[in-house]
Amino acid sequence: MDAVRVALLREVLAGTEWLGATRRFAGVLRGSVVAHGGGLLLVGTPEYEPWHLAAHLVDEAAWSGTPELAPTLVRQHPRPSDPAHLAVGPGRISAARRGETLLVVAPEEPASLLERVHDARRAGVTVLALGGAGGGELAAMAHEALAVPEGAELDLDSVQHLVSAAAGENAGPPGSRRGFRDRLSRLTEALTAPPPAPW
Repeated sequence: MDAVRVALLREVLAGTEWLGATRRFAGVLRGSVVAHGGGLLLVGTPEYEPWHLAAHLVDEAAWSGTPELAPTLVRQHPRPSDPAHLAVGPGRISAARRGETLLVVAPEEPASLLERVHDARRAGVTVLALGGAGGGELAAMAHEALAVPEGAELDLDSVQHLVSAAAGENAGPPGSRRGFRDRLSRLTEALTAPPPAPW
C-alpha cells in the first residue's frame, strides 16, 4: 500500500477510533526503538509471517531518517538456503535482552510463540502485540497491544499499513523532517509534473 492509498484510507476512517489507535500504537513502537537505539524484532506465527510490515518499516526507516524502525524479521521456520536477512529463526527471540523491542503480529496465539514472548518479557524486552481480538494471553503479556477483532472495519493488513506509516510520519523531533502530508504532496507533484524541457 503506497502513501496515496494510506492517505485515502485515513480519509475513509476519519471519525473512527482506528486513526487514534494506530497512531498511539505507532508512537509507542517508535518511542521504544528510538529510546533504546534500535533492536526491533518483528515476529508472526507459523501461519502468518508479517512480510509486508517488515518491508514497510524498512521503507519508513529510510524515508524518515529513523534507522531504528528497520526490524529484524524473525521467521518460525527459516531454511538454511535463505538469504541472511530471512534466515533469522525463533532462537533470536530467546536471545533478546533488555533494550530490545519485540513486535508480535499474530492473528492467533500458538503456545510456542506465547512461551517465547513470555521469556523475552521476563528478560526485559519491551513487547508490543498487534493482532486478533483483545483479552488473550498475548495482550496480557504485552506492554502495548492493538487488537484487530474479526469483523472490524479493517483487517490486520490494513492496520499494519496505518501503523507503519504513522511510525515513520512521527519520527524525530518536531521540524526535523517533513510530515506525511508534505511527503504525499511532494510525491503527487513529482507524478503530475510535466517532463523537463529538452536542452
